[in-house]
Amino acid sequence: MSDDIILQVQELIESANASLKTAHALLRQVTGVTDTDRERIVSRASTMSGSTSPVSGKVVEGIFDGQNMVDGSGQTYPVPANYASKSKLVESDGMKLTITDEGKFIYKQIAPVKRRTAVGVLIQEDGQYKVLAEGKAYRLLLASVTFYRAEVGDQVTILLPEDMEAKWGAVENVLPKHIAQAAARAHVASESTEDGELSPRVSS
Repeated sequence: MSDDIILQVQELIESANASLKTAHALLRQVTGVTDTDRERIVSRASTMSGSTSPVSGKVVEGIFDGQNMVDGSGQTYPVPANYASKSKLVESDGMKLTITDEGKFIYKQIAPVKRRTAVGVLIQEDGQYKVLAEGKAYRLLLASVTFYRAEVGDQVTILLPEDMEAKWGAVENVLPKHIAQAAARAHVASESTEDGELSPRVSS
């Protein structure tokens, strides 16, 4: 891919992002609502040392927002869902994007945040898959759900940033609901026996 085409693509991306930023600003003026999560991500991205212009050096550093990479100027770069799922990227991870002379986008995780785990149940809400854990519904990438062949009702372990709030979770493990239910029944039966209660037996 020639440099002229790369420049043209970059101009289109910058134009689209500029329009999106203007739309967000107008929405804030009308509603008075501020997207504090996005502002936090942009603020963190602006402290990273990488260039914010892919044309000069063709390297961009930014922060993963759970679905895309956002650089210090607020521009958004789509991260392949399969890569994000398999790499178990967590919201607020630091990333680097390299744009090759052929126009390929190569992402790399360079500053992972500290992680913690949470266990919840897979639900579907407003057409999106989420995990209900700790009294909150965390969004999931569809690629993660399909990769693990998860179904609504399954028990899901997700990764979250340790020191900050998040809207997205990265799937760590999935326990099918029938296995989770069987394990729960076995646990209850075990506790009942330990407490001295009689467990029903089925005679053969």
